[in-house]
Amino acid sequence: MKSLEATLEKITSRIKKPEKVRRYIVVEAIYQNSGQIAPLNEIVRLKEKHQFRIILDESHSFGVLGNSGRGLAEYCGVPNEKIDIITAGMGNALATDGGLCTGSVGVVNHQRLMSSAYLFTASLPPYLASAAIGALEYLEANPSVLTNLRANIAFLLKELSDVSGLATVSHPLSPIIFLKLKKSTGSNKTDMHLLDSITNQVLKEHSVLIVTTKRSSLDKCPLPLGLRLFVSASHSESDLVKAAASLKKVAAVAFS
Repeated sequence: MKSLEATLEKITSRIKKPEKVRRYIVVEAIYQNSGQIAPLNEIVRLKEKHQFRIILDESHSFGVLGNSGRGLAEYCGVPNEKIDIITAGMGNALATDGGLCTGSVGVVNHQRLMSSAYLFTASLPPYLASAAIGALEYLEANPSVLTNLRANIAFLLKELSDVSGLATVSHPLSPIIFLKLKKSTGSNKTDMHLLDSITNQVLKEHSVLIVTTKRSSLDKCPLPLGLRLFVSASHSESDLVKAAASLKKVAAVAFS
């Protein structure tokens, strides 16, 4: 947040009439590459102080955070009016395709008139839209699915508390569980090779899919190296036990 505030101050210092410039803070609710949750209350405070707008991506938090699964704004108790634009991919909790974008009436009308889906007649196929509506209706009618998800996250975090060479650093409510290397080999290339070999072996020997974080030369900030597991409400306890046991078995050999 200190880095964000310094950046906002630097930008506003170069603008003569900041109230007439459209400037956005774009943030993920749950960070895909680390499983951390954005401190939305502090971001809103900085937004209001420096006269910015917020685009909040709820792709990994919609259907996950909050009492009813409405996402980070609900979880943090931030009124929707303080968030200018909320976006979310529907390929996660809603198990369909496409995405959604919502905000004030002005924002919604602008999206309807100017978005690519309308300009190029590439709107979501009706059956995928119906699947999203069905998922929302299911979530509203079965709020216990959120309880199941949180129980599964807590259970897997407990099972992964003693993995050799790795430490869990994701947020306790994040369905993206991130395990970071406890000690680097001193080389990013060697670290990635080690992590890739672990995921490949877990998949080959135990049929459990775990993914590594990926870095790009375009990244302005170095992303942490580690492994990611993705938890859903439909996982059984035996699924989670198998995943954790498989990773622990392979990691024990890799870090011996």
